[in-house]
Amino acid sequence: MAIKKYRPTSNGRRNMSILTNEEITTKTPEKSLLAPLKKRAGRNNQGKLTVRHQGGGHKRQYRIIDFKRDKDGIPGRVASIEYDPNRSANIALINYADGEKRYILAPKGLKVGQEIISGEGADIKTGNALPLNKMPVGTTVHNIELKPGRGGQLVRSAGAQAQILGKEEKYVLVRLASGETRMILGTCRATIGQVGNIEHELVRVGKAGRSRWKGIRPTVRGSVMNPSDHPHGGGEGRAPIGLPSPMSPWGKPTLGLKTRKRNKQSDKFIVRRRKKK
Repeated sequence: MAIKKYRPTSNGRRNMSILTNEEITTKTPEKSLLAPLKKRAGRNNQGKLTVRHQGGGHKRQYRIIDFKRDKDGIPGRVASIEYDPNRSANIALINYADGEKRYILAPKGLKVGQEIISGEGADIKTGNALPLNKMPVGTTVHNIELKPGRGGQLVRSAGAQAQILGKEEKYVLVRLASGETRMILGTCRATIGQVGNIEHELVRVGKAGRSRWKGIRPTVRGSVMNPSDHPHGGGEGRAPIGLPSPMSPWGKPTLGLKTRKRNKQSDKFIVRRRKKK
């Protein structure tokens, strides 16, 4: 998929770019796989703001995605590659031999008409899903489960990929997109290949309005707020924060302070921590 750059006809157009969406084969989603999606605008069930910078945006419908890939032994054919407003990756509509239709994350290189299958005996081919312990070392995978049968939780965004590094008894060693090396139970499933739409990260938004279309509200610096709203606020003009280290809006130290819980149960599965930026 190519990137289209705009001419600087206005300040909003300058440096703006979009995806040409050449991979998309249809604009009409499968109605049976749609669900209503109510906007929460970052509020909880009490109406209190719990997640900042969310609100507004275009109305969406949720696409029900098959993250479990548990339809074993039944071949499916790719009917279309579609846009999904709820994620960075594209999705593929699969028509199975028994008549059922499901959406999956569209891997890089998946074409309309291609056949895919799930199960332990599946071939090592892009789009097929099988347990990690049935894949050879060096295989590129995505949509990885953390618990068997729960459905893929890791490596699902556009362009993401992980690699199988080795096998130790009932565990498989996987290097994730972040650089973290982790032991995952061998019976957990994953899909072969890299998630498609890899040019997504190259898109330049160009103007604030495009972020608002997506439901992303502005991020305001603490130093320009009032002291009642942020620890960095107050003062005359461009005043320094007046603190030994930066603080979050709730008064907790930030920028560099580790927030991961000590002695977390999953620590024993992390062989190597993710690479630092």
